[in-house]
Amino acid sequence: MTSLPQSTGKSLGLVIDLDTCVGCHACVTACKEWNTNGYGAPLSDQEPYGADPVGTFLNRVHSYEYVPEDGSAPGVVHFPKSCLHCADAPCVTVCPTGASLKREEDGIVLVNEDDCIGCGLCAWACPYGARELDASAGVMKKCTLCVDRIYNVNLPEEDRQPACVRTCPAGARHFGDLSDPDSDVSKLVQKRGGFDLMPEQETRPVNKYLPPRTREETDILAPLLDPVPEAQGGFLGWLDRTLSKI
Repeated sequence: MTSLPQSTGKSLGLVIDLDTCVGCHACVTACKEWNTNGYGAPLSDQEPYGADPVGTFLNRVHSYEYVPEDGSAPGVVHFPKSCLHCADAPCVTVCPTGASLKREEDGIVLVNEDDCIGCGLCAWACPYGARELDASAGVMKKCTLCVDRIYNVNLPEEDRQPACVRTCPAGARHFGDLSDPDSDVSKLVQKRGGFDLMPEQETRPVNKYLPPRTREETDILAPLLDPVPEAQGGFLGWLDRTLSKI
């Protein structure tokens, strides 16, 4: 079994804005591409062009419809999910070979694929379903926060972020040290009321989610616009009334 560190030098993780995520899956494809060609064994696919294609992904986006309690119009929230790099990670302590580990220097949870026997205990222990057994490699796969990318001094500084963060067209994903109260991600969590996923599990996930905002909160231009007149006069008013009868 693997022991968790008493503390970590940093708590690197993601802050995901559910208000701005558009569900485009760019983060999913960027994650797949980077991890297939970079860290560890490739993320395999089985029958990708067949009738029932399946594959291994470290990041997935789920979409949910919801109906507000105040009776306003229903909506859709897109919910990205990957490993949350928990402070009290049960996937680490349950591993019989020590393949699952949490790094003391930055808090990232990783899998040593050379020691993984593919028993699946860590997947059973994870309450978030964030681990997947690669059918071809026979080992467990999970988000690495692109550890081979964020520390790569050969990359331009702006590229030293997880692939999902770098590629998000909506700016819905943010990366940083959540143990530092002065970091941009910590300030964002404080400002927007970021929350833990399933806090009742007591895993203390590092990753945080920002809740969707109401239309009143996001319609920042409304106070700056002139009110629309109730009835249009003159020629335009006549034209509008005429066309409305067609």
